[in-house]
Amino acid sequence: MSEIRSAALIVNAKSRKGQKLFRRACKRLEELPFTVDAHAVQKPKHLERTVRHALSKKPDLVILGGGDGTVSGLVDLLLGEDVILGVLPLGTANSFARTLGLPLDVDGAIEVLATGVPKRIDLGMIDGDYFANCAAMGLSPQIAETVPHNLKKVLGRIGYLGWAGLQYLRFRPFILTVDDGTEEKRMRVVEVRISNGPYHGGTWLVDEAKVDSGQIVVQAVTGRYRRTLLKNWFANILGLAARHQDTVTFSGRELKIDTRPSLPISIDGEVLAHTPVRARIAPGAIRVMVPREAEQQAG
Repeated sequence: MSEIRSAALIVNAKSRKGQKLFRRACKRLEELPFTVDAHAVQKPKHLERTVRHALSKKPDLVILGGGDGTVSGLVDLLLGEDVILGVLPLGTANSFARTLGLPLDVDGAIEVLATGVPKRIDLGMIDGDYFANCAAMGLSPQIAETVPHNLKKVLGRIGYLGWAGLQYLRFRPFILTVDDGTEEKRMRVVEVRISNGPYHGGTWLVDEAKVDSGQIVVQAVTGRYRRTLLKNWFANILGLAARHQDTVTFSGRELKIDTRPSLPISIDGEVLAHTPVRARIAPGAIRVMVPREAEQQAG
């Protein structure tokens, strides 16, 4: 594309998979018709500094390689910059990439950087924190907030699933309050999704959420028993019509959200807030590279 003359690639290369994919991506990026300044960041705490350094060189395109948490954690830095975001999906769920219609393999995602088009999209906000895709309240953030450090590294997936099972047995439905400025609704729920896009955890969950709708969407899974959550999860994974049976949806430019008791909120997989919060939309906040056919379908 003539609009892009230079780019920066920042990859969260903490994992062995990340390092391997970084090397593969660099080799493939050599074929692009513009120069790419590539950085593999081993320590996540250095990601923000690396992005700021890359932005100081005024690239036309900043490519973020990692999962949903990596993109959401860094997207704030692109606000107000004359730069296009490129996404290299290297995570497990890659919900944001799915929402954008991106291929989930390295070669396909890089092809979009060469042949795609920039699309202006919204970002979600939890208080002052911008996010790309989805925030959640319920069992998932409870697991994330309480899991012992390095449990998965030491005991593997089995250890993590064991901890998740323990937290499920401890989990209790909670009271949700949603205020749109004109009316306050209160209900007992088992999960809440605050969405800027339809995917969460790699699964299509929130039909009404779109990255260019100008609205934030809150989907609540209502219920008095925790088994309702499992029922909803399985219905979503299998794509059954029953996935809508226990859900209530709210949307608007800004919604006030509270719970009893106060609960952690995971923002694209990272626990970064606790209720009460304001969920808002930042319309047309950034430009991101998408497949040409995805932009045509959106239009």
